[in-house]
Amino acid sequence: MSQNYKEIKLFLFMGIAVMLFLFASVLLIFIFFQRKKFQYQKNIQRLRENQQNQLIEAAVRSEEVVRHRIAEDLHDEVGAILSSSKLHFQGIKINVFDKKNNELYEKAKELLDEAIKQVRDISHNLHSGILKELGLNTAIQHFAEKVIHNSNIIQVTTALAESYTAPTTENDISIYRIFQELVNNIIKYANAKKLHISSVYENHALRLTIFHDGNGLTQKQYEELRFKKNGLGLKNIQSRIILIKGQLSFSQVAGGYCIDIYVKDNLNS
Repeated sequence: MSQNYKEIKLFLFMGIAVMLFLFASVLLIFIFFQRKKFQYQKNIQRLRENQQNQLIEAAVRSEEVVRHRIAEDLHDEVGAILSSSKLHFQGIKINVFDKKNNELYEKAKELLDEAIKQVRDISHNLHSGILKELGLNTAIQHFAEKVIHNSNIIQVTTALAESYTAPTTENDISIYRIFQELVNNIIKYANAKKLHISSVYENHALRLTIFHDGNGLTQKQYEELRFKKNGLGLKNIQSRIILIKGQLSFSQVAGGYCIDIYVKDNLNS
């Protein structure tokens, strides 16, 4: 009887051990396949992100090529035609005693001068030549100077990090286009009178800050608008932010609103 009890106890112990082994094996197999599944999903996500970045990069490069071509056409063809028209126009003799015709002549000349100036400004905005030749800081300062002359903003100040050096020209072009789009939005929609542009470059990262005293966006509003078709050009901005692996944040501060563009220097970090 005692022998049978021992055998039953042994079989029971062995049965429990086998069950535990099977359970552990099933658990390990489950964990293994879950990890495989997670790794597969992670690889798929990385592949999608890479494909998305490649598509964005191709679109951005195409946009820059088109901008460059339009800028050259405006400058070389439209600008030349307007300048030639101005020379011919100035050759017209007006009877100075005919007050009405004289006023019309002066007004037409003024409009022609304005058209030439606008074509030149648009051409410069579309072209990234100044940025490639003199760098991001100079391009920003040059754009800031034009803001005062071409908008209702009466005060524009800059405090840019002199230590900043671009890892790639392409990075700077994207940062500059983002900056341009944001400032143009401020001019159009914010009713701002003051604009301050500053940057800090430390730990291989650039933070470019745009402060204005008008009506601005909060981070929540930006998140809602950024992928909308008519979202103040924010979709294009977001595409460039993704491309340069940067961050864009909106905040309300004392006296106005701040927009921060944060980009790590991935080549040096």
